[in-house]
Amino acid sequence: MPNVEPCRLSAIEIVRRIEGGALTAEAVVRSCLERIAEREPVVRAWACLAGNAALAEARAFDRARKKALLSGVPFGLKDIFDAADMPATYGSPIYTGWRPPSDASAAALPKAAGAILLGKTITTEFANRHPGPTANPHNPAFTPGGSSSGSAAAVADFMVPLAIGTQTGGSVIRPAAYCGVVGFKPSFGLFPPAGMRINTETLDTVGIMARGVADIALFRAAMMAIPYDPPAMPQTPPHLGLCRGPHWDDARPEGRAVLEAAADRLAAAGAKVSDTIFPADCAHADEIQQTLGGFEGPRNHSPELYRHEALLSPPLREEKIARGRRLTLDQFRAAYRATEKARAAAREWARGFDAILTLPAPGQAPRGLASTGSAVFNAPWTQFAMPCLTLPAGEGPDGLPVGIQLVGRRHHDPVLLEVGLWVENRLGRGE
Repeated sequence: MPNVEPCRLSAIEIVRRIEGGALTAEAVVRSCLERIAEREPVVRAWACLAGNAALAEARAFDRARKKALLSGVPFGLKDIFDAADMPATYGSPIYTGWRPPSDASAAALPKAAGAILLGKTITTEFANRHPGPTANPHNPAFTPGGSSSGSAAAVADFMVPLAIGTQTGGSVIRPAAYCGVVGFKPSFGLFPPAGMRINTETLDTVGIMARGVADIALFRAAMMAIPYDPPAMPQTPPHLGLCRGPHWDDARPEGRAVLEAAADRLAAAGAKVSDTIFPADCAHADEIQQTLGGFEGPRNHSPELYRHEALLSPPLREEKIARGRRLTLDQFRAAYRATEKARAAAREWARGFDAILTLPAPGQAPRGLASTGSAVFNAPWTQFAMPCLTLPAGEGPDGLPVGIQLVGRRHHDPVLLEVGLWVENRLGRGE
């Protein structure tokens, strides 16, 4: 790939070229900044950029000539995390001008692995539903999804090869699917949340985005501070459970068509594809999700409610927080017990497959920026604490990406990535 702009290279290729002397970290950062200067007026993916600092760090990295897991790779960080020397607004006017004194783990871990933080990406308000200004890079008349809006858009538009987001319902997988990138939500608790502005403790999961499964595996190792073990292509085709889910009636025609077509193509490539349905103990996931998030809402937002309630968006005040104020501790405890039961049932159900194949969203991104889209195809998997991977697999009627989602057993994330690599290869979407 001699003529490819550095900003369009995969993270793995950037590392290979930098360590081989064919490319410098400074050239990669400059290429990303040039792309941002060209496209940011349309996409609006960034809450803040640290271009000069990133260039200085890249030059220092080049002088040191050291090797690391993410040698010189730029990344974006959702503005729900703290980063020293950068503003943190958490998507709210309440925190305009706030500069935290230290890095969140999600900033520190990639840096320790040699990555270069380019800036903070746009988040919805406190990673809830009130959207920011980011537009879908494929067509700015459509949403990029949320709450990790800026991270998905920046990776999709070649502004940065890697980015970090969070998911409480569907906030990594859905925007990744809408923007046509690979999104990964690991098993609950595997990526550290220290330094993140909490939304819902029982559900919040740090996730990552890239343009290929191999880059996800590389980034995952950095985010967990573990040795990098590249995913191997499975020796035999996987067994996939095709789960249309309890919200199949909410799926748009293009979502249904892309999922069914992907299942047919994967079966033709040798995968065993079996129809499957949610276990009975998982049937009330929607109500449980609403209770968990609602009860924790007014408690986690108590600092803002106490001093700056008028600066919270009406949707956050009048929907989530108002619902949470009506919920009792007994209702929260009952929901938590039901979650534990559903997680156990989902774990046993998933034993029958190498991965579950389902939708990451109803279809292509909705038109307009007033909504980030529906999370009904994401929230149950987040609640069940299972790892999820979304891959681009087709297009909708407006030429926007439509994805598929693979879901694995909890704490079997490496297996999910291997299946994802196989699926990506068979669908012809790998970098």
